[in-house]
Amino acid sequence: MSRPVDVLLEFLEAEQARGVTHVHLDDGAREALREVFNSAKAKKAAPPRLESTPTPTTAEIHLDPPQAPVATAQISIEGATRAEQIDSLRRQAENWAPAKSLGSLRETMVFSAGNPEARVMLVGEAPGYQEERERQPFVGPAGQKLNDILKAMGLSREEVYISNIVKFRPSTPKQTTNNRKPVAAEIAACLPFIRSEIDIVRPACIVALGETAAEGLLEITGTVASLRERWHDYQGTPVRVTYHPSYLLQTGDGHQTKRQVWEDMLAVMEKLELPISEKQRGFFLPKA
Repeated sequence: MSRPVDVLLEFLEAEQARGVTHVHLDDGAREALREVFNSAKAKKAAPPRLESTPTPTTAEIHLDPPQAPVATAQISIEGATRAEQIDSLRRQAENWAPAKSLGSLRETMVFSAGNPEARVMLVGEAPGYQEERERQPFVGPAGQKLNDILKAMGLSREEVYISNIVKFRPSTPKQTTNNRKPVAAEIAACLPFIRSEIDIVRPACIVALGETAAEGLLEITGTVASLRERWHDYQGTPVRVTYHPSYLLQTGDGHQTKRQVWEDMLAVMEKLELPISEKQRGFFLPKA
């Protein structure tokens, strides 16, 4: 059985790997730290009296910066307009040392598409085979599915801002058209860009497409099924989690999944105060 301190240490190591430098502690975490402190003192040859020795009581603990490339590079935002600022990010991403030094991402960078002044921002996980070929996010079958969703909302790709958490296609041995999800280190290396994009675009809301995007943005874990149907928060910006368009393709476009995605998009439309017709509200409902 894991002790509370073991759970705490595992949590701190995971946070450190993600690039977090400090975390807030609740009462249980403080007790675990006291356990570590007192245990270490008890092993010393001549320990001081524990009751006279201060124990950790602070509500915050600082972690050493991770020994990873993420800590060795900084993003600078340049330009007078949002389009110019996004372009400055794109140029920096091309040769972003923290991502390149991992050795697990391919060379071709895929940045973003759409309107940098959009009210809604859609975020996926990483480019795949088709995206790498065209150097555009969400193209190919999954991209067409996303276009269909936007069209049903009364929007086009040109009216929204589309990006990915990771800017390079994750590599695999003898890779052809096969894709894989990015791992934590790859997400951490590229997170500064998506965060800077959000700061520049300042969308009214964000749609996280798939659990990888949700976990990267919100720093939480969970399935899409457990995260959808409610609003989350990213530094004051509402975030809606829904299934990735590729999931619709994998499930054979079942009406139930289609309806779930559409319910999430209806919530986005309501948040944006877009007009919603009765026909739109009835999309993918069972026939009477």
